[in-house]
Amino acid sequence: MLKSGKGWRVRAILIGFFLFAVALVWITNTWLTERFTAATRNRAEVRLALYSGNVLSELQRASVVPLLLSRDPTLIGALNSNDFSQSSQRLISYLEEIGAASMMLLDASGRVVSATDRSLLGANLRGAHFFVEALRANDTVFTAEQNETGVMDFTYSRRVISERENVGVIAVAVDLAKFEQSWAGISDAVMITDSEGRIILATEPRWRGRTVEEALAAQSANSAIRRAIQATADWAALPADAYILGEAVMRNEARIPFQGWRLVSFTTYSSIRERVNGVLSLEIMGFALLLAVGFYLISRRAQSRSAFFQMESAELRALNMRLQREIAEREKAEKNLEVAEQTLAQSSKLAALGEMSAAVSHELNQPLAAMKTYLAGARLLLQRKRNEEALASFLRIDDLIERMGSITRQLKSYARKGGDRVEAIDFKICIGSALAMMEPQLKRRKVTITRTLPPQPVMVMVDRVRLEQVIINLLRNALDATKMADDPQIDLILSSGETATLTVRDNGHGIDDLESLFEPFYTTKQPGDGVGLGLAISSGIINDLGGRLTALNAPSGGAVFEVQLPILSDEVEAAE
Repeated sequence: MLKSGKGWRVRAILIGFFLFAVALVWITNTWLTERFTAATRNRAEVRLALYSGNVLSELQRASVVPLLLSRDPTLIGALNSNDFSQSSQRLISYLEEIGAASMMLLDASGRVVSATDRSLLGANLRGAHFFVEALRANDTVFTAEQNETGVMDFTYSRRVISERENVGVIAVAVDLAKFEQSWAGISDAVMITDSEGRIILATEPRWRGRTVEEALAAQSANSAIRRAIQATADWAALPADAYILGEAVMRNEARIPFQGWRLVSFTTYSSIRERVNGVLSLEIMGFALLLAVGFYLISRRAQSRSAFFQMESAELRALNMRLQREIAEREKAEKNLEVAEQTLAQSSKLAALGEMSAAVSHELNQPLAAMKTYLAGARLLLQRKRNEEALASFLRIDDLIERMGSITRQLKSYARKGGDRVEAIDFKICIGSALAMMEPQLKRRKVTITRTLPPQPVMVMVDRVRLEQVIINLLRNALDATKMADDPQIDLILSSGETATLTVRDNGHGIDDLESLFEPFYTTKQPGDGVGLGLAISSGIINDLGGRLTALNAPSGGAVFEVQLPILSDEVEAAE
């Protein structure tokens, strides 16, 4: 019976060791798979961003070429005089400077009269898609056509006008096939789809012209043996996003901001499997060595005396008790950690709620004060039977209510850190709207407002309500800063150069702490006058719009705030 009891203990230890080894290998496999998969996906996303930028840069660089060449006096003169002896050489010289794939000049009948590829001279392309679309449009058009070899041709074309008549078409081909060749050098499969979901570029030539679903038609293994091998290879990977030729791959997508194009890549799990399986092999080898050592110790223990067994049993019981105490302590620590995590999550929720409440209260004070003034004025106008003027006050109140709704929506957007719809607008219009919004507060104070605005429009691409919100915050701070000034004055200076710059300058007491100025809840005002969110929100808005908000102290006294935004030039508007 004694030997039988010892044998059961040995078997129990072996079974426990085996179960522990299986559990540890399983946990290690899951954790390493998730970690290596996330790292592989991140690298794939970085590559997608790089590829998308390269394609967009190539398209944008070539998009302006037809416009320039359609105004070239030499090419227009050649079309008018039918003398094309020098036009092909001129296109070749442009080709070397611009870096396009090829260029062609077609006359009004669609005949190629000049080309960087001289084999095309004399060809009639009047039925080509790029030629027909160029004659129909007033601007540069972009076309993508699949030629006889199955390769996609991408072309920018524009009609050439002389004395208000179409005399020809200039076509510039964009070489995007070079990206296919560079992408083919990595393990990822990459494709670009158009707005209709058709594949126009791909590292796999047979995918061109198909949809993604057609290209990724599932193909199962050919035999039970191959399926078994595939299952063994896939056990160390997360569920696949798709299958290419029966092989599991992860799928990543990115949007190319050009005509609804999308960039899709498929990355195999082979590198993940190799890394995970390498670690698992070391673990299994370690367990095998431990098991061998255990069998050796068991064989040695069988030859020892019974006293040695008793002493060993006592040590094992002590070790088991220590292990149980450690397990109990760890369980207690895990429970304490869970409670702490719940407390931290609740504190985070309360902090976010408090910040939103304070921000809403801060941003709505101005419209509420203006509404109070308009209501008081409307009451007096009604008492004096001046109904039309009272109606105008009510219309202004309605506008303020709409603006309050806009402010709350913008505050929610600020809390989400999300982008909003922007539009091209004159910076001066936003300044005028902000001053109209501040009119009730300006009338209660004797403050000199000086505006220095350029005569021409200063166009910027912004969200109008958010930009007005920034200007109002700066005006309010300037008003508060000049409360103690003998002759309060606020200067608004708008200038346009490489950027659109709005300078708000006051003759107040200046700024004490420039480093903490834009931090949330930092304020020098008395309790009830502000919570220190205005400049933090304004800085976040300007950063979201691609600009910068800075502050400094003027040498003559007072504070100077500068709002710098990218200016919207005529060339940028044309590209948009």
